[in-house]
Amino acid sequence: MITSKKTHTPYSLKHKQSSNTLKFGRFGVKSLSFGKLTKDQLDSIQRSLLKTIKNNKKAIKVWFLVLFNLTLTKLSSESRMGKGKGAIYSKAIFLRPGTILIEFEGVSDQQMSTIFDLLKKTLKLKIALVKSYNIQ
Repeated sequence: MITSKKTHTPYSLKHKQSSNTLKFGRFGVKSLSFGKLTKDQLDSIQRSLLKTIKNNKKAIKVWFLVLFNLTLTKLSSESRMGKGKGAIYSKAIFLRPGTILIEFEGVSDQQMSTIFDLLKKTLKLKIALVKSYNIQ
């Protein structure tokens, strides 16, 4: 059971500039469209990334920069109008264009291209690969 507050939070369509730049790693995955990413989708992405990165000898660091800001609720299909909001069944995040989802460190260009192809297949969003050139 998920213990969280049921919200009716409206989300503006304005861009947040603070989440558009890389902060931790050398590579990043950026969303190019509006969308919703659920907790189940993020878990499947984590599992598939773990399978692809597991065979590597050097240390690869991965940062998931998404914090869930939506609680998804659902009533049964046979309930009448006016019976409340329903039980929470999952959490999600509302994504805006330009939001950095995942950052990577210790990955070569070739490995990152294979990881990006995998992420493109699993995510139902338009995404882009971002590279940072000013590493100290």
